[in-house]
Amino acid sequence: MRDNRGNGRFKPARGDRNGQFDRRARRDYKRDRDEQSYRAEGGYENVVAGRNAAIETLKTGSRVDTVFIMKGASGGSIGKIVALAKEGGYPIKEVSAEKLEEMAGPIHQGVVVTLSAVEYAEVSDILARAEEKGEKPFILIADEIEDPHNLGALIRTAETAGAHGVIIPKRRNVGLTAAVFKTSAGAAAHLPVARVANLASAVDTLKEAGVWVYGADMEGQNWCETDFSGGVALIVGSEGNGISRLLKEKCDVMVSLPMQGEVSSLNASVAGGIILYEIARQRLGIPAVNPKK
Repeated sequence: MRDNRGNGRFKPARGDRNGQFDRRARRDYKRDRDEQSYRAEGGYENVVAGRNAAIETLKTGSRVDTVFIMKGASGGSIGKIVALAKEGGYPIKEVSAEKLEEMAGPIHQGVVVTLSAVEYAEVSDILARAEEKGEKPFILIADEIEDPHNLGALIRTAETAGAHGVIIPKRRNVGLTAAVFKTSAGAAAHLPVARVANLASAVDTLKEAGVWVYGADMEGQNWCETDFSGGVALIVGSEGNGISRLLKEKCDVMVSLPMQGEVSSLNASVAGGIILYEIARQRLGIPAVNPKK
């Protein structure tokens, strides 16, 4: 057939009997095929890809976790996406095109927004939960925990130990991603998690509510000789950097675990789990076994 300009050149119709496609049709076909293939392989879980989709998601915003922008992308809708992310207080990270494709497949348009597996709570919700149960607050604070498996394991342990909630920062900390939710074995669906812009301010709010703040640190006092009665908030820092300096200054007590081996530190979720269960033991009134004389 002839094209509509009448120049005599043959232009195959999209999907003709010979299976020929024009350039645009080939591109659309490849996009649809790649997207379908990526979805079939389990992609796009808790992810929104593409500029228009990102803008609409940021406008609603309740489950936005992090906004990923391709390095070098600017202007137009990218500027609007960045502005909406800043307005909502959501973390923005610049990454390579390869990283975006790894996260969301081939059709990302330079933008990927990750979503939390569940909605975040407020710090006031956690305090209200303790009050409703007639209990002193028991809260875990995760400071700069970037490994989703560590955060998921901490949430799981905190929930089983009877904590009322978890507080995490918006920046330099993994959020409630699908990986975190999975590692928590569903505990993240039962335990409120608050995500705050400023952990130091959140700690001040807890102190005003009569909560004592304990930090897990190598220089602290022995964990099993520490009184955890009353309202408790335990801060667990990252394996690499520990608790940030400002939060250390706000802690009422620093507690440590004895290290007897050649390795000088424990996995964050393991260290946090040990102390969380010491807090639970004391709150339940379970006596420690006295050594035999």
